[in-house]
Amino acid sequence: MLEVVDLTIAHGARVLLDAASFRIAAGENVALIGRNGAGKTTLLRTLAGEFMAEGGQIIRPPRYGWLRQDLPASAYDKGALTFEVLLTASPLWDDHQRLDQLRLAMSDPEVIADGDRLEKAINAFTNAETRFGEEGGYELEANAERIAHGVGLKDEDLLQEASILSGGQRRRLEIARLLLAQHELLILDEPTNHLDADAKRWVMDFLTDTKSTVLVVSHDIELMDKSIDRVLVLENATIDAYRGTYSSYLTQRAEREEQRDREAHNRDREVKRIEKTLDMFQKGNATHAQKRRSLNKRLEAVERKFGPVELKVKKRTLNVKFPTPTRAGDIVLEVHGLAKGFEKKKVWNNINFTIGRGERWLILGRNGAGKTTLLRTIAGIYQPEAGELRFGAGVHASMYAQEHEDLQVDKSVFWHLEQANKGTATHKPLEDSELRAMLGVFGLTGAVANQEAGTLSGGEKTKLGLCRLIIQRANFLLLDEPTNNLDPASREAILAALQNYKGTFGIVTHDTEFAIQIQPTHALIVPTGEVRPFDEDLLDTIETR
Repeated sequence: MLEVVDLTIAHGARVLLDAASFRIAAGENVALIGRNGAGKTTLLRTLAGEFMAEGGQIIRPPRYGWLRQDLPASAYDKGALTFEVLLTASPLWDDHQRLDQLRLAMSDPEVIADGDRLEKAINAFTNAETRFGEEGGYELEANAERIAHGVGLKDEDLLQEASILSGGQRRRLEIARLLLAQHELLILDEPTNHLDADAKRWVMDFLTDTKSTVLVVSHDIELMDKSIDRVLVLENATIDAYRGTYSSYLTQRAEREEQRDREAHNRDREVKRIEKTLDMFQKGNATHAQKRRSLNKRLEAVERKFGPVELKVKKRTLNVKFPTPTRAGDIVLEVHGLAKGFEKKKVWNNINFTIGRGERWLILGRNGAGKTTLLRTIAGIYQPEAGELRFGAGVHASMYAQEHEDLQVDKSVFWHLEQANKGTATHKPLEDSELRAMLGVFGLTGAVANQEAGTLSGGEKTKLGLCRLIIQRANFLLLDEPTNNLDPASREAILAALQNYKGTFGIVTHDTEFAIQIQPTHALIVPTGEVRPFDEDLLDTIETR
């Protein structure tokens, strides 16, 4: 179903994949994993035909679907309704359009007046309608609605323009389009990003049951344990395969590393014993020479038996810490009568709340309720239609944007740090060496500092955004999905950093476990503006109502 032969992918001087080969059989569900920046997204984009490989061959079926990490609102035609955009993904849509054309042809006065032409038009319509019905065409709209509701798109979402959907709603629409299209092969990059718990479960059930072949990049361990048959690991420009789920992979990997350790230990012990014996036969007589030849052959035999034992590479782990922020006043933010809308559609209206110093606010609501819009309004990116925002004394706010719209794609990684590193009345700018050290903390080392931001993977963009946030040394953080695209180890590092952060923050996240572990003090529910003390039960009710 998907065959890759001697594939080589490079980015500048960096080789991401070196003459790698693998095969995915029809009906298999395979996860591609690896650290952030290893090249997973680049590999998927190459398999999907967006990038050209340096060498090798890709054999894929003609009907395949590709889910990108990020899709801009501009991808949809202005004025096109969400339901229309969804329907056009179906292979039956062209037949639907053809039926409409044939139906119109039968009602043409000139055709009606000509008996032969009318008979031909009726026969053409009848034959097309029969095929359309046999292929399930009359269930098209019902199936589209079922899939849309499954991924969390409401009826009101389907009736609004696709170009004004939120990032989470666009994600759901693209997943629904792929599932409706009935592709032979699905290539999915982080399919559960932005999805609430119900929608994630629905997608996982679909992937488990689908007859399509699936290749997915995901950091969602639950998905990889439920919906995956095999794991491909991209590491050091090579691909290794493991049978079973992600948890099974972890077990197998640990066993392989343990076996390598044993082999290395046995080989080293045997080599040392032989070398010690060789030292005893260094005199130049014939007997000693013969003994040395024999021992050297035994050394060669040890190499043949054990092979070149790989050195265990120590994995780089993040050790992220937010600097102790300057003290703000008791009141960090007061919001009175806030309202915001787009193109005559009110997002939320008359929101009122007050955030105190040291509080941790979790912003809840279903996709499209205006969570991101609220953060952007607080950050000054959007202007409210009504109401007032008033920051307290000594408050320095900074926002992490989930869609990375604040990154300039043609500017380097280091340039973005320089822009974030502006001195304020409360702190001095860092030295260049300190900025590079910060990049190193996030694993953005070496030539990555000079890469254009637009060439980074989703995980690397997330790390760059968080790195900039730390450099700004704010005492009020606005965080929009900060764990999207992060590998498990990086997610844990960011969690620990926020747990120990001494300032104030407001956060949007669909990562339920992450939300619980940061221990919010309050929940703000949009679009109603209701404020409650945080309770875990809210996570099971708010986003699905």
